[in-house]
Amino acid sequence: MRRLTISVDEQLATQFDELIERKGYLNRSEAFRDLVRQSLEESRLKTGTARHCIASLSYVYSHHERSLASRLTEEQHAHHDLTVSAMHVHLDHENCMETVILKGPTAEVIKFAESIIAQTGVRHGKLNLVPAEMEKTLLKFHRHRHLHPST
Repeated sequence: MRRLTISVDEQLATQFDELIERKGYLNRSEAFRDLVRQSLEESRLKTGTARHCIASLSYVYSHHERSLASRLTEEQHAHHDLTVSAMHVHLDHENCMETVILKGPTAEVIKFAESIIAQTGVRHGKLNLVPAEMEKTLLKFHRHRHLHPST
């Protein structure tokens, strides 16, 4: 691990320490590492250099909307190569929440998420993407490649 030394003015240092306390970090180093990771990943997503990702897609929908639950399930089956897992929660007598774990090419994951969120009856959709790197080589005892977070 490399050590970096930075200098900041008193006001920024105080605000940073307040942020650390609010978020529950044990030290400045871990908070700084998280900020740097977040900035790097946002940059990769904005510039299109994040070719692969792991992601969670969460949305709330009315299960009374005609055929919506079936359409959502069909979409997940049609994209089984992206869909790792899904969790379904009954919120009340009318609303459900689903969280779908995805992985694969970033552009395809975004397109799939947008198609789910755009369905009539889906509300409060949110996609959380983490850029990932594909293993460079296919290991002889595996028949698949693994994705690892980029940072």
